[in-house]
Amino acid sequence: MELHLSRSQKSGLMGGIKFTLSVKTSLTDAERGHVSKYKLGDTLLYEKGSEKIAAAGGFTSMLTARLMQLRVTANDLINGKSIECKDILEMLAAEQQIKESAEAFHAMLTAAAKFEGEEVIKFA
Repeated sequence: MELHLSRSQKSGLMGGIKFTLSVKTSLTDAERGHVSKYKLGDTLLYEKGSEKIAAAGGFTSMLTARLMQLRVTANDLINGKSIECKDILEMLAAEQQIKESAEAFHAMLTAAAKFEGEEVIKFA
């Protein structure tokens, strides 16, 4: 598995700058097979903003909070996903979370590949 990250920026309508983080993984055929076999595509790898939805009072507040929510599943990484951020710090934080989530996803794929069998761990 490989994780591809791409950063870009563009001018916003009000003169600010919008930052975009694009993420996508490249999987081997065997890894794609494990995703399919174990139905891992909908596995939630990263979520931001769900606490804002729970705290939102009215419909307008809930709608605004939902727009600020970010969810990344294994399918998002496989198919590619772009994340718009308001500043560089937010983009770096999202990038770090994506990297950690990709590591966890890779661990899942590794476990799926070795699911049948035994592992011996020696402690000194």
